[in-house]
Amino acid sequence: MGLIHIELFATLDLVGQAPGGPDEDPAGFPFGGWQAPLLDEVAGAQVGAAYEGTDALLLGRRTYDIFAAYWPHQEGGEDNEIATLFNSVPKYVASRGKPDLSWAGSTQLGPDLAGAVREIRDRHEHVKVVGSLNLVQTLLREKLFDRLDLWVHPIVLGVGKKVFDGGAVPTNVTLLEPPAAGPKGIVYLRYGLADGTPGTGDMSAPDRGVGRHG
Repeated sequence: MGLIHIELFATLDLVGQAPGGPDEDPAGFPFGGWQAPLLDEVAGAQVGAAYEGTDALLLGRRTYDIFAAYWPHQEGGEDNEIATLFNSVPKYVASRGKPDLSWAGSTQLGPDLAGAVREIRDRHEHVKVVGSLNLVQTLLREKLFDRLDLWVHPIVLGVGKKVFDGGAVPTNVTLLEPPAAGPKGIVYLRYGLADGTPGTGDMSAPDRGVGRHG
């Protein structure tokens, strides 16, 4: 069985909407492209390394349309490495509509999204989910992910679609490696899905010594 990797860019208040440009997801959102002024070489290298070994993409409709219009034309350019990868691997699209599947290797998933994702995980080794916030909400609710790579940027927007919406379910994750910060303040966090659900405790319990002074 393969692994489902979610790759997300977020603000400090965990807004993940339209980081790449003003036309990415403009409905009621005035900050499209908020990521661009904060990018640095460290974050770029981290993103590039995160895609190593990718053998399939799993995308929501909006992200798929953006990628399909851009990446087929980028081979041989500055982003040749990622373009070559994205253009060569199978692309799976979660959509209730009728997307244009002319991007080579594209397939639309059926109405049983959870079942389709499980089949994809059985078929591939490293499946990457990029952006696609609506799809991500389903994957988080169903716990249909194995790793979550989160780049947290040092800005607060106060509006926009969140990485975790109101439908998120209680979930444990484990930090897979130490957090890494870039020169412009982007913090890279890599989590893996863990067993069980979050526990609770009492910080004032005697064995914790909280509130006591020597």
